[in-house]
Amino acid sequence: MRRHLVVLVVLVALVAAACGGSSGGDTGGGSATTVATTAPGGDGGGGGGAGDAANGEKLYQGTCVACHGPDAKGVTGLGKDLTTSEFAKGLSDEELVAFLKTGRPASDPANTTGVDMPPKGGNPSLSDDDLLDIVAYLRTLE
Repeated sequence: MRRHLVVLVVLVALVAAACGGSSGGDTGGGSATTVATTAPGGDGGGGGGAGDAANGEKLYQGTCVACHGPDAKGVTGLGKDLTTSEFAKGLSDEELVAFLKTGRPASDPANTTGVDMPPKGGNPSLSDDDLLDIVAYLRTLE
């Protein structure tokens, strides 16, 4: 039964993401926040680029919210609190993007929720740039 609930929540999140998630005519002229692509523990290895935290928040609210909640504090029985996650804080932005691309199955010994973290949060349409934007947004919450 619990697995059915997880599948339903992920499907609802995918439908919401597919509907665009935009609440108006955002043409990019606003006050986007940009965050550098290295984090504590990162080596800054010349990776270039930065994520757009404002876009990342929109993407987060369209995909990640289903398990991690609207405030990224986690949903009991589904997703971890991302605002206090030592795991996320310990990874460079590139490492966190790589983690988001592959996810973590419930069978992984490092998975402490017992629930799959699907690749790209269950939204296969997310590009690497989208994931970097989500990471930039998450960095603003730390």
